[in-house]
Amino acid sequence: MTTWMTTKVHAVRHWHAGLFSLQVAAEEFNFKAGQFARIALPTLDSEPVPRAYSMVNAPGDPYLEFVIAKVADGEVTPQLQRLEAGDELLLNSHPSGFFTLDHVPAGETLWMLATGTGIGPYLSILQQAEVWQRFRQVRLVHGVRTEADLCYRDLLYSIADQRQQQFSYQPVLSRDNQPTKGYLHGRIPALIGSGDLEHATSAVFNQQSQVMLCGNPAMIHDARTVLAEKGLQKHLRRKPGQITMEQYWAE
Repeated sequence: MTTWMTTKVHAVRHWHAGLFSLQVAAEEFNFKAGQFARIALPTLDSEPVPRAYSMVNAPGDPYLEFVIAKVADGEVTPQLQRLEAGDELLLNSHPSGFFTLDHVPAGETLWMLATGTGIGPYLSILQQAEVWQRFRQVRLVHGVRTEADLCYRDLLYSIADQRQQQFSYQPVLSRDNQPTKGYLHGRIPALIGSGDLEHATSAVFNQQSQVMLCGNPAMIHDARTVLAEKGLQKHLRRKPGQITMEQYWAE
């Protein structure tokens, strides 16, 4: 049974009409970077309708932050987008999920491949010391439709400046084909298959790589297929591999 606690919205950031970030007060909410929480709107005469979102913030911050894509005809996200500072929100009292570094084996290069709001857990992980201690190279690839969807660029470019020899951030646009310095165009699986992603990030997919996949199911399925052609397999407890995955949808 879900145990809800009432919290309040601290701030809302609107990246554009269909993408926003929500900050809520949660000083006593302890989690591991990469986990997610369930939130819901308060109701008077029915059960809350929960939605799961990964924390963007680092563990220990006084506010939880979630990046959320609005689904135009969705049941919940349009209402979440209309929230303002001070509004009440329900928060599940316990975090969930295993998309954390303690479930990722050791390796030389950590690839973080995301589409859309799937970038969320990576932002939390990148703000922790562990990732920099465990991997010689870290490559974050964010696939979105247009440049406007590239949220948190300031944070990522700041990390890239601080970790110049260890980290790179690679935006990928799927619907904007205008040449833009520093961006790749197309779908992440195709860019893996062509070798363009490796060339752009100065890293390779091999047996010393660990690959985290987070985002829409089509990207995850197709990326797994092309990575398998390079000899990389899903990581299981009984059979260690190189690929760890997370996917969820919200409306």
